[in-house]
Amino acid sequence: MAQQHLDPTDPTAQVATGDALAAYLRAQATEFLRALRLRRETGGAGGGAAARDRSNAGENGAEQSVDAARALRRSARRISGSLHTFRPLLDPDWSEEMRPELAWLSGTLGLEHAYEARLERLLLALHRLSGAAVLPSQAIDSATAVAAGGRATGAAPLRTPPEGGGPAGPSAAPERGNLTVGAAKAGALLDRQLTLARTRAHSTALQALGSSRFHAVADKVAVLASEVPLTPGAPTTDLRPLAAAAEERLTDAIAGLPLVTAGLPYNAEALVHGLSPDPSPHPQDGPWHQVRLLLRLHRYAQEVLHEGTSPVDVRLLAAGQALNRHRDASEAAAAAAQAARTPRIAPATAYALGVLHADQRHEVEAARFAFQQAWQKRTVSTP
Repeated sequence: MAQQHLDPTDPTAQVATGDALAAYLRAQATEFLRALRLRRETGGAGGGAAARDRSNAGENGAEQSVDAARALRRSARRISGSLHTFRPLLDPDWSEEMRPELAWLSGTLGLEHAYEARLERLLLALHRLSGAAVLPSQAIDSATAVAAGGRATGAAPLRTPPEGGGPAGPSAAPERGNLTVGAAKAGALLDRQLTLARTRAHSTALQALGSSRFHAVADKVAVLASEVPLTPGAPTTDLRPLAAAAEERLTDAIAGLPLVTAGLPYNAEALVHGLSPDPSPHPQDGPWHQVRLLLRLHRYAQEVLHEGTSPVDVRLLAAGQALNRHRDASEAAAAAAQAARTPRIAPATAYALGVLHADQRHEVEAARFAFQQAWQKRTVSTP
């Protein structure tokens, strides 16, 4: 059954007030400070390729640092989301100053992981599409990789035949010859571009964590861990109407989605947009990304109402996972399209990137279908 939310009109329901909001914010602030301390203890080591080249002890430290950064983002998102949903109960000047700073921090810390996950997703998709025996992660030799700004990876390289040649190996199917040829160089190109972006994001995150801007945010979160700036009447104010408003905004946004189209196996309009040479973001993606954010705010509001122990709504969880897949696939498709615009790439490379882009747009459609199925079932089963 779907999760039963607190009904603001039910006089027998346990009332969550501003005191519950204050307790939730203090708990999230404490988690933030704990994650920050852990990250400082591990030296702020980055993950990814750097971590793979270290000893086991170094790898453990890097993993702890990545976990600490993830916990920082998690707490920052929850504090920021709660400030947004329950802003009438909080000091307005303090709230409006804190929210954008927390959003900046969460976004900055998440970029490195996003680029690394995007590269892994695209390389796995190339491997699946080309039918290669190994990942097309790096098809150029070490000297060329250094000159091109690339990095050595742990994955075995896919042999790259001459431009316009045949299949990469004797086991490649003839009909996949052109794709296998281009997949190796497409993988190398994506590896260079996204690894460079990840490295820059890592440097940006380190600079942010050492900046006066971050220290100001950390100081305010430290104060929040002990003192929440509620308005005078907030401690006894019922939180349920504000949480219900957050759910209503989510419902209204979902009502604007083309769920009927998402329930079909083929979306011709999406294909037309996907083949457009326009480098701007895909026109259909924006509303879905907005629903994902509103769904997150709704979840956080439920956590506040249930004092951080909100019961799991399986259907809501499935809907959120589908929207995460949608976001990942749409961003991966955009990265493939961006790589395909690289000047003077070989036709086989451009072809492989085009197939990869189309594959990820199909993943976008699959994620929309999964969301439609999860949400419609949730709607039907809710009394």
